[in-house]
Formats: sequence, C-alpha cells, structure tokens
Amino acid sequence: MKKLTRTIAAVSALAMSVGALSACGGSNVNADKGHVYFLSMKVEQQDQFKELAEKFTKKTGIQVDIATASSDTYEQSLKSELAKSEAPTLFDVDNNDFLNWTDYYADMSGTNIYKDQENPDYALKDGDTVGAVPYVMERYGIIYNKKLLQKYFDSSWASIKSVDSINNFKTLKTVADEIQAHKDEMGVKGAFTSAGFDTSSIKRFGDQLAHISVYYEYRDQGVTQMPATISDKYVSNFKNIFDLYINDATIPKTQLASATMDDANSEFALGEAVFLQNGSWGYSQIRDQEVADEDMGVLPIYMGVKGEENAGLTVSFLYFAMNKNASEKDQKATKQFLDYILNDDEARDIITNEAGFETPFKSYAKAGYQTKNPIHRANDAYAKADKYDIVIYPLPSTQWVLTLGNAMLEYAQETGTWDTVHDAFVDGWASEYKTTH
Repeated sequence: MKKLTRTIAAVSALAMSVGALSACGGSNVNADKGHVYFLSMKVEQQDQFKELAEKFTKKTGIQVDIATASSDTYEQSLKSELAKSEAPTLFDVDNNDFLNWTDYYADMSGTNIYKDQENPDYALKDGDTVGAVPYVMERYGIIYNKKLLQKYFDSSWASIKSVDSINNFKTLKTVADEIQAHKDEMGVKGAFTSAGFDTSSIKRFGDQLAHISVYYEYRDQGVTQMPATISDKYVSNFKNIFDLYINDATIPKTQLASATMDDANSEFALGEAVFLQNGSWGYSQIRDQEVADEDMGVLPIYMGVKGEENAGLTVSFLYFAMNKNASEKDQKATKQFLDYILNDDEARDIITNEAGFETPFKSYAKAGYQTKNPIHRANDAYAKADKYDIVIYPLPSTQWVLTLGNAMLEYAQETGTWDTVHDAFVDGWASEYKTTH
C-alpha cells in the first residue's frame, strides 16, 4: 500500500536514522509529560508528520519524534526499533503484517480515535484486543488520463466511444489493445505504464493486484478472517489483467526487472501512457506535471469476474498501533498525540489538505474535512451509484507477496511459466498460513 521512488527511499533511510537516534537520545522538552516516538511507513508524508509533531510539542510541551522507513524495509526497521530500550510508542501496521506484532499491541478500544471510527469493524483485533485502528483510508485502481482517453474515443478506429462503457475486462482489453496498436498516432509509448519489478514497484502486483482475486475468494468463502487455504478459481482472472499490463505497455517485458515505480509515475505524469495502476498515495508523485488533476480518472481493476461491472475502487487502510511495553507516561502522551490529530483543526488541515489523507473518522466528516485528492474523489461517483468496494483482506505474509511477485516476473520475462505463479498463489498461501499461524 506504500509505493515509493528511489529518491524517496533514500530520503527515508536518512529519516529513519535521524528519527531513531532522536527518539533514543533526544532531549525531552518536558520528560515529566512523557514522550512520543512514532515509526511510520508513510515516507511520502514524513514532512507533514514532522509538522504535526512540532505543532503538538509547541502546544503541549510533549516531545514527539518521527521516524520513517519505506514499505520494503519497514518490517525489518520496526523489528529493530521495537527491540530497543527507547522503542516506538506508536507505529504503523497494515493487515498483511498485523499478526507479526501481537506481543506489542496495547488495547486501543478505549481510545477516542477508535470510538470516532465510521466503521469500527475495520479495526484489527488480536483476540478481543483492538490492536490497531485505521487512520488512513486509501483507494486504488487503474488511473487514466481523461484527455488521452478522449483522443482515443474520437479516433475513427476506436471500437469504444465512452468511458462509461469500460465497466468490464473485455471492454478494457479492447481499449488497451487498440491504443497499443495505434500508440504512434496517439502520441504515447504504450497503453499502460511499465509494470516494473524492482523493489520500489513489485508490490503493485504481488500485493495490490493480487488483492483483487483474494477479495473474491474471501467473498465466496463468506469470511473476513484469513482462511487456511484458497482455491484457484480467480487465478485465471489474475492472469488476464497481468497479461494486459505487460503486453500493452511502454516497455518490452525483458526490461521489467529494472523498471521502477519512478518510471511508471513519470510515464503517466508526462502523458506517455494512458493507464497506471496506482492509488491515492501516489498522487503526490504525479501531480503538478503534464496531467492536470481534472484530467485524472480512475477505473476499478477489472479482470473478467462475473458481476464486476458493479464494482467500485479498491479500499485499503493503514493503521495506528500503540506499544503496550511503553511506560504508562509515554502511553498517555501517545494518546494525547492521537487526540490532537483527531480533534485539532490545525492538525485536521495538515492531515486532509497537506498530506492528502482520506480518514475514517466521523468527526472529520462532520466538520467537512475531505481531501481533494482526485484519486479519492474519483470514487464518489462509484459510491453514489452504489458500486461495491473491493475490500483489502489479509494476505498470509510479506514473503507470500514477494514469492508471488518473483514468479510473476519470471513468467513475464519468459524464464518461468504461469504454473509457477499459480503454485505461488495457491500452494504458497497454504504454506505461508501454516508458517504464520
């Protein structure tokens, strides 16, 4: 859920080092009031969190240290930081790694940030303990360039004439195939941006894309908690959309191993591709370039599942978790920091308008704090039309994601077969479930 460029990753490594040292050795503004140390995976918004920390400290005298680590190193960083005597009092988790940190979760059921949830069921529980509470609601799908897509619709050779017709995989494929066949006339390098598989981009496919098939599997099983096994019912649908990504793209499949998230964002932002799989978190990397906000639309990720014309965008969350091993004084200070984020209008403005977060808080909605991020706002029409959300449900482990991603790369480069992807998806799920449970 956190897709970062090489430049940002380099900055995050520095921020991690500085933040961690500060948290462990910095001079507290007022030690009697406790101390907050927040380890975040939202590298894109580290400046906004530091601004929140500074303003909170000025108001309360409570020191807040912020450290960030990119998503591909976050688990390793969190493990290292939690082992220290001056460990994070607050940290990020997502539903893929939630079960890895059960020894640290303080019960957040009594916190105001939990009580203010629009849907408390989205909180993550360890038994009866509310271990993590969502604070960022993210949306993702296939971002498209409205201006370029209109150029396609206006072409004499276009079979599809309206974006309203693109509500299933068959139509999406028709559009992408025709754009790819006429890419020179369209003035683009490809229908889709490069499906990169370097470390900054691989999770777009082994994680984000895989979640669409996983959603339908959970739906069929009638569960919201992770099942021990999954079927291969939707693996062929997974193949449908992945084949489209790598065949109707800006670069040859042989170059995917070294293609980055930077590359994909740049190709879309410069108008070199019509489609980009990404989400609300990626807006900061594509804004203020060649594609105006009003020219950004978002399609659901269609893959040929029956009834998908009624689907909306995919919704995921990032969660706050509190460290129960922190001192009582530091836990109290951490709750005060969360209350500040929840209730202070200056903090709400930073969260909504500067960081661009869509929050799941009733109080934010009531006070009219809603991000203008066009990826989020693209979902409004789907919600109004009562389209169903593709909900992010837990995956077995980060290792499952990486193994699946590597198998997908081998398939794309023709050094492996789809059977390996199939086995990584289905057999790998059962194997990783046993390991993590």
